[in-house]
Amino acid sequence: MTLYIWRHPKPMATDGRCIGQSDVAVDKRKLKRLAHRIERFVRRHQLPKVIWVSPLQRSLKVGQILAQRGFACHVAPELAEINFGQWDGRDWAQIAKQEIDDWCANFAHFAPDGGESLQQLFERVENWLNDMAAQNSGQKPILAVGHAGWITAAKMIDAGQNIPKIAADWPASVAYGERQDLPFLF
Repeated sequence: MTLYIWRHPKPMATDGRCIGQSDVAVDKRKLKRLAHRIERFVRRHQLPKVIWVSPLQRSLKVGQILAQRGFACHVAPELAEINFGQWDGRDWAQIAKQEIDDWCANFAHFAPDGGESLQQLFERVENWLNDMAAQNSGQKPILAVGHAGWITAAKMIDAGQNIPKIAADWPASVAYGERQDLPFLF
């Protein structure tokens, strides 16, 4: 099963903020541009017009545009970005240094109050991928619009890598609007 997953377009007014499951807006032109790129990719490679999106508007709205263009759009809560709980939507500067130090010291298992750990994110990602493989016998490609943390976790799972134990081992994020092709072997 190949997963073609695009990171959502850059949201507005998020610089310096912790954005996980905060539902932030994206410029309509950027949403349409990404939808157009996905549509062109599907046409060029003769792929099924089916897209999976997270319920967060920066992903969901791309799917809604594609649905207007004849795609079947499925919303999967499992595709949402990591939940940063109490940190979500706050300026990084407003989060206590000790909390961030605690996170960095226990990177795989620390969760902000009301949030989820990287371990939980990896489990959510892997469960969704396994469900998708089981639903289509692993044969059909899956197209999705997702989030940086989710995509990074999926890439690491695909590469057989463990969850990073320290923050310095977390890879650089995929760029906004960029596609990742992950050939999962189930």
